[in-house]
Amino acid sequence: MDQRDAILSRLLDLHPKKIDLSLGRTERLLAAMGHPERRLPPIIHVAGTNGKGSTLAFLRAILESAGLRAHVYTSPHLLRFNERIRLAGTLVDDDRLRRALEDCERANGAQPVTFFEITTVAAFTLFAEEPADWLLLETGLGGRYDSTNVIEAPKATIITSVSHDHPEFLGDTVEKIAHEKAGIFKRGVPAIIGFQQDAARNVLEREARRVGAPVFIAGEDFQIHEENGRLVFQDEKGLLDLPLPRLPGRHQQANAAGAIAALRAVAPDIGAEHIEAGLLRAEWPARLQLLSRGRVAELVPPGSEVWLDGGHNDDGGRVLAEAMAEFEEKSARPLVFVCGAQVTKDVGALLKHFAGLAREVAAVPVEGEHKSWPPEEIAALARAEGMRAAAAGSVEEALAIIAQGSYEVPPRILIAGSLYLAAGVLALNGSVIE
Repeated sequence: MDQRDAILSRLLDLHPKKIDLSLGRTERLLAAMGHPERRLPPIIHVAGTNGKGSTLAFLRAILESAGLRAHVYTSPHLLRFNERIRLAGTLVDDDRLRRALEDCERANGAQPVTFFEITTVAAFTLFAEEPADWLLLETGLGGRYDSTNVIEAPKATIITSVSHDHPEFLGDTVEKIAHEKAGIFKRGVPAIIGFQQDAARNVLEREARRVGAPVFIAGEDFQIHEENGRLVFQDEKGLLDLPLPRLPGRHQQANAAGAIAALRAVAPDIGAEHIEAGLLRAEWPARLQLLSRGRVAELVPPGSEVWLDGGHNDDGGRVLAEAMAEFEEKSARPLVFVCGAQVTKDVGALLKHFAGLAREVAAVPVEGEHKSWPPEEIAALARAEGMRAAAAGSVEEALAIIAQGSYEVPPRILIAGSLYLAAGVLALNGSVIE
């Protein structure tokens, strides 16, 4: 274990709970660190259930295409903690990260603080030290009491798709969850509300107007659609004829729309050519990522497609199934779903979207500290939806079983159900995130 990992391990023990939504401990530690949150570049603050990371990926790619420097804060990481903190385009190096963590550890002393809180303060400290034009800031969980919500005056806020997730912290209805996400809205700060189901949109719009935030609502104030292989974006400023995003799936078009709407509201000097370039260069690992080389590609039948995604809830299952159906229309292949999930997730809600679409399901455990659904139970849920299913002891074992199967054409394999599962697959594959 290196010094960075040793510090991160110690920080996990500073609070008896992994998650304890509150702003007080973060504010206390920020004060002890000299208030780095007051010395940050202009901020775009993003919350939501699904699509936050992809939206930030589009924002970053567009800004960088315009020659601007952007800090980025996201969570969780996939392969190593450094992925959470990008300084002006580059992942934080181990030495700078270790120093920031040690400074925060000393300032905190033995006082209780959650892992996310103290690492958020470390990130703010690093962002305050390095010049940049923008900071793209993702909430960890919720919004109202998320540690990132100590920011008083962002330039814009974005709420991506809101759906059921983390009911133990955010509430058991979409309305309650939307209310918590809306806590990032600020008076006078443009609030971009992405494409939502009606219940969530109504709450978000009401809360934005209540706090006095100018509102830009997807489907009303800005529109997006695909036409002749192009992406058409339209708002009150006019129409943009754009290429389809590099990130596949119609849901990514919606995420791109939220990013474009935010920049049109607060950075109008960014031209259409920069938006176009950004859509074509945006990358976001484990979001419908095609694994065409590496160990995973070697384990499957020759010619197979292997898609990796961190989708893990009802809405995530819906957009993944829609993407797989779209792929099927363009190129028919038997779909095999390799699925693993933590016990805190409603894996049945995810699986139901693949009934009649997936030929078979290979259920696997999620390795690591997070308790996972037993593969046998996932397989039983898949069978209840009418899919053929079997349990495997690991992703590697599942892929080996698939390799022995009989298919009329090489299969399309989707591995999804958990970001932690996706992380394990990337590690197995020998992938690197830079």
